[in-house]
Amino acid sequence: MNLTLSVPSIGCASCIETITKAIQAVDASAIVTGDSTTKSLDVESQLTEVKIRELIVIAGHKVA
Repeated sequence: MNLTLSVPSIGCASCIETITKAIQAVDASAIVTGDSTTKSLDVESQLTEVKIRELIVIAGHKVA
């Protein structure tokens, strides 16, 4: 699944790294890229959108 999400709480590369680690802890093959300027996150994963959103929240961020 390819998914683009708006994550307004992304402030820097460290935020993206934290979210990436949370997602890859469940799906090691997931590809996560983010942009702190546009506050967007692109995720390519076998996980469902619901699970990806849940993992982002667990990592301490909110998904718009």
